[in-house]
Amino acid sequence: MREVLDALAAGEIGVREAESRLAGYATTDAGRFDAARETRRGIPEAILADGKTAAETGELARTAVETAGRAIVTRIDAAVAESVAATVTEAVPGAEIDHDERTRTLVARAPEFEPPALDARVSVITGGTSDAPVAGEAAIIAREIGADVELIEDVGVASLVRIVDQIDRVRDADVAIVAAGREGALPTVVAGLVDAPVIALPVSTGYGVGGEGEAALHGALQSCTVVTAVNVDAGFVAGAQAGLIARGVAAARGSPDGDAGDETEPGDGSAANETETGDGSAAGR
Repeated sequence: MREVLDALAAGEIGVREAESRLAGYATTDAGRFDAARETRRGIPEAILADGKTAAETGELARTAVETAGRAIVTRIDAAVAESVAATVTEAVPGAEIDHDERTRTLVARAPEFEPPALDARVSVITGGTSDAPVAGEAAIIAREIGADVELIEDVGVASLVRIVDQIDRVRDADVAIVAAGREGALPTVVAGLVDAPVIALPVSTGYGVGGEGEAALHGALQSCTVVTAVNVDAGFVAGAQAGLIARGVAAARGSPDGDAGDETEPGDGSAANETETGDGSAAGR
């Protein structure tokens, strides 16, 4: 506490940052920003733009950059993104703004922010082009946690040749996120071919009976291969889960941004799932 107060008195940090260091969060008119979440949980706090005004989203993003060095905003449209970028850059000159209109995400970084880097790879795989926005959100979150992220796109089960052609790339990953809509068969297929954890990300593409991601979610929950399922269109959650697994892998390898641990040979399959039992006991919580 004394160090924080001394830094505040010396003008090295502002009131917001001092508050966030002492309380773990910063209070704004738009709500409280959990500045300590990444340290406490390993997952950076994200700001959901849905349901918030542009002013509220901008206030929280500005506070995030001021207290944590970075703001991650999800489900943001182009007009709000423009407003948020102006708010952040006015408060933090030189801030870097990355807005991806397709994935509806915005990441703002203070000039001095140093992104984490993990010695672990996440593959983000899509069944089709329509799955790209949700899969892209997952990829951005995993990347912001520090993982090396590789996109493998449009390899759905309508032609199994497409995923078979790419399976060596998938097997190089420490964890895979598989985004698919319609009947959602792709995660099960991938999980039966690799020895890394597979996270099924159901996407609300498709229509008719079981549409809007319902069939894809049920398929993941009933998978006869071992997969973990997140909710429909839950790109943030899938990316965060993959990021946590990547942190564990990196820690085992002695990555600077992972917790210290005994080094293992990269790519030796030490992060592998249990062998398929065929008992249908999929982890789908």
